[in-house]
Order: sequence, then structure tokens, then C-alpha cells
Amino acid sequence: MTSSRLPAILIALAVLLLLIYSSVFVVNAKEQAIVLRFGQIRAVKTEPGLYFKLPFAFMDADRVQYIQRQELRFDLDNIRVQVSGGKFYEVDAFVVYKITDARRFRETVSGDRDAAESRLRTRLDAALRRVYGLRNFEAALSNERASMMTEVRDDLHRDAETLGLNIEDVRIRRTDLTQEVSQQTYDRMKAERLAEAELIRARGNEEGQRRRAVADRQVVEIVADAQKDSEVLRGEGEAERNGIFADASSRDPNFYEFYRSMAAYNRALATGGKTLVLPPNKSDFFKYFDSPAGKAAASGAPALANPTPPAN
Repeated sequence: MTSSRLPAILIALAVLLLLIYSSVFVVNAKEQAIVLRFGQIRAVKTEPGLYFKLPFAFMDADRVQYIQRQELRFDLDNIRVQVSGGKFYEVDAFVVYKITDARRFRETVSGDRDAAESRLRTRLDAALRRVYGLRNFEAALSNERASMMTEVRDDLHRDAETLGLNIEDVRIRRTDLTQEVSQQTYDRMKAERLAEAELIRARGNEEGQRRRAVADRQVVEIVADAQKDSEVLRGEGEAERNGIFADASSRDPNFYEFYRSMAAYNRALATGGKTLVLPPNKSDFFKYFDSPAGKAAASGAPALANPTPPAN
């Protein structure tokens, strides 16, 4: 009898364990649970623990949907914003949020994180455009950036509340020029550097010309002073020489005349290849050739040298 009941007992025990297993669900510290009965919210379990529900999910009786409790994050990249100066920039941002109202989260987006984040992305894009549009680009790089993020977070917070979310933080990861503006900025900076280089080069040329002019003027002045001193010294030398000649002439007129004639001969006959055309009667220029004593010959009859007697 006992052996015949054993299979039934085992089956009953297995069914009981299956019922208990399908009727129990566990909520840990990182999540919260929504108990749905026929698609409607029956209960929300926010505290960690062991909870019960109707066994099985037959006919959509009781079903448990788990919702994350910890902070969540999503990123939004390459948002094109326009600042007050009219230029466009690309912004990368991220949002940290928590699901604080699981019931509302289920009612608005059916507990779908992707749907909730899609709505927040749209709102974040609009908020960033508005906040950046009120300021110039330098504000995003200054201490004002924190207040800008606070404004964006406040804008998101209103929409997040309707989804059962709380915005913990909004941060900007990158603010950069768009490719078109980057090229324009590069071209402008290049033009500015080229203009600056041309200005420096022009100033250098101007300074070089000025210094060359100063140097040329100094050279002219130095040469003029040297020529002046040379002329003065030459004049003094000529005066001293003339004085010496005058003194010599007064002391011995014949010797002075002889010296002058020798100097004239030296200048006239120093270079070969000259032909001298002389009058029939020799001029006084060559008088010392006819008179070894240094006196001129009588006019009309040139003096002749005595013939050398023949040898015995």
C-alpha cells in the first residue's frame, strides 16, 4: 500500500514545489519590481526581499517586471549647437538619471528604458541648443559652464518627472568646432599669421634700410672728414715744400734752376717711346745738355764739345 502511494506523493510534492517556485520572486538591492495582473499594475516592490504572487503567468495573471534602481547613463554625441556669435559647434554630453517612480515609469513608457531615453535625448538636444544660444563659445570653457549644465538639468528635470525619473547629473564631455568652422578658423589663423609675418618682414626691411642709410651716411662723413684732413695736410705739405724751394732759390738761384731742370728732364724722359719735336735752335729746356757747367750756350751758335785728340 505504501509503495503504491509513493509515486503520487512524489508527484504532489513536485507540483507543490513548482507552485511555490512560481509564486515567489526576489527583489535585490539593485532593482525594484512591478507586479502586473492582467497587464495592470497590482503592486510595486521597492524594498529588497522575498515576495509572493499568483503562480504561473497563465492568461497573463501575475507577471513581474524588474526596474533598475541604481544610477543609469546615456550619451548624446555630435549635437550641433549655435552660440550667440553665430558660429556652430559640436557638443558631446551625457546624462545620469535614476528611476525613482517605477509606477509612473511603467505607465508612461511601459517600463522601456530605450523609449524613456529617446524622449530625454530630444529634450536634451533642445536644452543644449537653448543654453548655448544665449552665450558665446568662451562661456562654455569658463566657470560659467557649471551654471549652463545646471540650466540644462533643470530643463530635463521637468520632463524626467513625467517619466518617473530623476536627473542626477548632466555633463559636457566635449565642445569643439564643426569641421566647416574648424577649416574657416584654420584659414583665418593662417591668414593672420601670414599677415603678421609680412608685417615683421616689412619692419625688418625698414629697420635694415634705416641702418644701411645711417651706415652710408657715416661712411660719407668719415670719407669727407678724411678727404678734408688729407687736403689740409696736402696744403700744409705744399706750403712747406714751396717754402723750402723759395728758401733754396734765394740762397743759390743757379742750383735751384739746375734742380728744377733735372726734375723736368726726369718727368719728360722717364718713359721710353717718346718722340720730341724741337725747333732748329735748341730751346732753353735743354740748355744743360750743351753746357756741363750748367750754363746756357750763346744764342745762334751752339757750343760744341772739344774733339778728343787721336791716340799716338
